[in-house]
Amino acid sequence: MKRRIPYIILLVLLVGVEVLIALTQHGNFIRYYGGDVIVMWVLYCLVQAVLGGRNNHYAVNLLLLAFAFAVEFLQKWGFADRFGIENPILRTLIGTSFAVEDLFSYAAGTAIACAGVFVYAKICGRKNEIKREQT
Repeated sequence: MKRRIPYIILLVLLVGVEVLIALTQHGNFIRYYGGDVIVMWVLYCLVQAVLGGRNNHYAVNLLLLAFAFAVEFLQKWGFADRFGIENPILRTLIGTSFAVEDLFSYAAGTAIACAGVFVYAKICGRKNEIKREQT
């Protein structure tokens, strides 16, 4: 449980940011692209909170990118309309319009998440080396 707590805290904060973007940003760069970048971080934190953070962080990010691409291509195919999904919340989550720009936003979000994992590993790795030298 101890390894899940940072992911849960970050997940709650990022969902809050996403809600703020949805409520306050209308028709600008942050709304169109920033939200798609951040949603990749939200998904990463959600998966790590569920799985306990004990897996390959890069693989999780790449699998989430593949998932996001699949959802985007389902939007192009018209998934929500073909299956008659009328619930507005579900339609918003699934999405109803394809945009190539979204694919770039998802890739950018994944790249930033992977960079964060790399930097965190370097920082924590250094702290562990220092602790070992002192003992």
